[in-house]
Amino acid sequence: MPNPRLANRYAKSLIELATEQGNLEAVYTDIKYLEAVCKNSKEFVNLLRSPIIKADKKAQIIDAVTAGKVSELTAKFNRLLAAKGRENDLPEIVEAFIEQYNAIKGIHRVKLTTAVEISDEIKNAIAAKANSEAGLGTIELETKTDESLIGGFVLEFNNNLVDASIARDLRDIKQQFSKNIYVKALK
Repeated sequence: MPNPRLANRYAKSLIELATEQGNLEAVYTDIKYLEAVCKNSKEFVNLLRSPIIKADKKAQIIDAVTAGKVSELTAKFNRLLAAKGRENDLPEIVEAFIEQYNAIKGIHRVKLTTAVEISDEIKNAIAAKANSEAGLGTIELETKTDESLIGGFVLEFNNNLVDASIARDLRDIKQQFSKNIYVKALK
């Protein structure tokens, strides 16, 4: 079960230690790698959360996955998590670390969901427009496609949601017809 308070504490400790040692950027790169592994491999996350697999075996697997790809500090941190029995919280710790790093650096995550894949030119234009309208500063744009939107886009940033999708428009029209407000206006 996800524990956000625990994840925030471990992430804060790792950020403070990395900053103290002057390795914050290297650790951030390592954490982004771990985020990609967790997002792209549900098997890896399921393995971390499995109560059947022993902690030492999980530590060996984490070491094998990250060998040569992460710094020594991150490798030691991963071993510490396994020793404390917190390896199942690694995906949440990774997310908390990235959120805290972004807060420190003034980076805002913007999530753009479209019905079809869009070009880099359009992505840059949307990022520039979001920056100018909301004054976000540095933007980290995450894109995703969802065919159920039919057309348009959904933009999420700083707990704000801009839904300019065709699917939302169709839901709104359906709701208006179900209320039948137009018939009452005629009488």
